[in-house]
Amino acid sequence: MGLVDERVAVITGGARGIGFEIARVLGGEGACVVLGDLDQDAAVEAAERLRADGLRASAVGCDVTRHDDVTALVSHAADTFGRVDVMVNNAGITRDATMRKMTVEDFRAVLDVHLTGAWHGTRCAAEVMRGQGSGAIVNISSIAGKVGNFGQTNYSAAKAGLIGLTKASAKELARAGIRVNAVQPGLIRTAMTEAMPAEAWASKIAEIPMGRAGEPREVAGVVLFLASDLASYLTGAVIEVTGGRYM
Repeated sequence: MGLVDERVAVITGGARGIGFEIARVLGGEGACVVLGDLDQDAAVEAAERLRADGLRASAVGCDVTRHDDVTALVSHAADTFGRVDVMVNNAGITRDATMRKMTVEDFRAVLDVHLTGAWHGTRCAAEVMRGQGSGAIVNISSIAGKVGNFGQTNYSAAKAGLIGLTKASAKELARAGIRVNAVQPGLIRTAMTEAMPAEAWASKIAEIPMGRAGEPREVAGVVLFLASDLASYLTGAVIEVTGGRYM
């Protein structure tokens, strides 16, 4: 018996990186997982890899900025596996630039994917979960939403907004048996972060008391906890997965 045995989990941005690892860990603990991703081909391939490992997985192309797409993603999960127990709002993009050089379009695009996308995911999943009388929603924020990152006014604002969304929706949905929590990862080892210049990587590591970057599975483990009954009395919480950075 896994921690989320026979539960159905939807993960946006699930085709790669942290999103894929979340799907793998939840699937390994017994969940049926549905990957939503803007890159449908990558999502389908990711689901095939999970099924090859004996996990139950499906994939749908999804633009989280489009409410109809998110509705279709959640409906696919319910139609395919019978219910929706876990919603992980993970999809995100970056469009980095200093405020002087950032375009209004790039500012809005990042807020739309991270913040509006998570609002769509929370709203659509909650409609199914209300009928079940239970559910867990996990929003993937970032330590940038706590401290702000140079050249990321859009990303930092979006990730900070996710905390407000988490707390407000947790208050609204608690009586329906739905818990809403957030995770704030710090420096996590992914293909994107490993592409940083060596000097930039070293300077970030120097800020971390544990002296290393985190691994995607370490973020996924916290999502698993929040999705499971181990966190049954936890809602509106924000858990930092940073190795102690910015305590």
